[in-house]
Amino acid sequence: MTRTPSRQRPPVRPKRFRITLTDMLWALIGLMLTIGGTLLRATIAGAPWAWTPQAVPLHFLGTSYQIGAVLLIGCLGGKNAAVMSQIAYLALGLAGFPVFSQGGGIQYMSSPGFGYLLGFVPAAWICGYLAFRVPPRLESLAFSGLCGVVVIHAIGILYLIFGSIFRWINFGEQSLWQAFLSYSVNLLPGQMAVTCSVAVLAFVLRRVMFY
Repeated sequence: MTRTPSRQRPPVRPKRFRITLTDMLWALIGLMLTIGGTLLRATIAGAPWAWTPQAVPLHFLGTSYQIGAVLLIGCLGGKNAAVMSQIAYLALGLAGFPVFSQGGGIQYMSSPGFGYLLGFVPAAWICGYLAFRVPPRLESLAFSGLCGVVVIHAIGILYLIFGSIFRWINFGEQSLWQAFLSYSVNLLPGQMAVTCSVAVLAFVLRRVMFY
């Protein structure tokens, strides 16, 4: 009785990192959204019973839509497009273009808030990666955005700590604790509200675009 030789499976080839035209288009959209979000203050409308025929009261959330733009492009364009958009954003700002909240230039690296900008890159990757791991659901998109916010603040806080130890950050009249309050604690409630809004918007857009 002869034994038929078993078929050997071909070796699994590692996936290559590929950037498509769609990724580049989403990256460009993400760059524009991030620049625009930096300039726009995040606000919410007041209670409906406070509305008048002349005006709708708006309440400032204490932050901008900058982080919302980072998370939105991750939820819509995926990890590659999101990372490219934030690398381009940092490159433009460090090259001297006033795209950051307080200008731009290489000297911005000594700003207490620069660590949070650095956190945009890994946060965009994490958010984009998680957003496409499962079919789009509101809770999964909200979780993706929350993870992105956590990454941004973790890197920003580490940047503050090491910048204080090695004295490359110019705190001005602030202490390390005051900078932590200004850039993390005071902004988190507004950023959480923006993250929830991004999750809803991304969920609707992905349903409309069927992906």
